[in-house]
Amino acid sequence: MARPVRLVLARELGADIDGAWWPHTGSVASELPELIGVLHAPLGEIVDICINWSPTDGPVDLDSIVTGTRKIDRPGPRRPRLMVVKGRGTCAKLLVVPYMTSPNLGSMVMRSAAGLPAAHTDRDSQQWETACNVVSVAKAESAMWAGRMRDGAPSVL
Repeated sequence: MARPVRLVLARELGADIDGAWWPHTGSVASELPELIGVLHAPLGEIVDICINWSPTDGPVDLDSIVTGTRKIDRPGPRRPRLMVVKGRGTCAKLLVVPYMTSPNLGSMVMRSAAGLPAAHTDRDSQQWETACNVVSVAKAESAMWAGRMRDGAPSVL
């Protein structure tokens, strides 16, 4: 691989959010084969992928949350992007971090999504608080989305 897959998973899967994937570009489809390859070991053979966005949805700009220009306090037209990757052994619910997210915030969102603690220097920062807020909203969206999937709604919402 030219670039490593930016993926982090929780030690135990089965929560509303099990980790995060941070693509390098806006072309998720072009990076999907590498993600599937990395997830084969922890999940087994990948048999299905469900997403909660459509190609016409714009991404959420996580960095604007830090500056206070947009709040991500409830699901809406720009809700957090989620992906459920189902393997033969188990599945993982991933928060998809927008590719244009700054390196510092992106890494904090990844840590928070996997249930990892903040680095000592980040614990009291506005960005760590933002990362935790993003993951909290993603967990709420995931819980609602999982209910719709159980009720037979389409995979792409």
